[in-house]
Amino acid sequence: MNILFILNDAPYGSEKAYNALRMAITLLKEHPTVVVRLFLMADAVTCALPGQSTPQGYYSIERMLQLVINKGGQIKTCGTCSVARGIKELSLIPGVEISTMSQLTQWTVDADKVLCF
Repeated sequence: MNILFILNDAPYGSEKAYNALRMAITLLKEHPTVVVRLFLMADAVTCALPGQSTPQGYYSIERMLQLVINKGGQIKTCGTCSVARGIKELSLIPGVEISTMSQLTQWTVDADKVLCF
């Protein structure tokens, strides 16, 4: 099975990115044959910025994204959204790539399920 997660919200301020990543990590852990892909759009592209500091005991989106990548998940960001937020030229978490709407449409066509957060 191929599952595509589309994230739209910023890494902090709501728990949408956190909950999407919890689900992606659990899928990769409990169902290792499932293909997991995440496409970050709108404010979610800022999830891919490394070095964001969170209070002690608070979840780390960076750590969660790295877990997804380490378990074989793929993560891409929307190029247009990255340009709009001034992060296209910044370093991203290793393993995250800036991508295109064409890639998102291909991933959508390939997906058995698409989950939007």
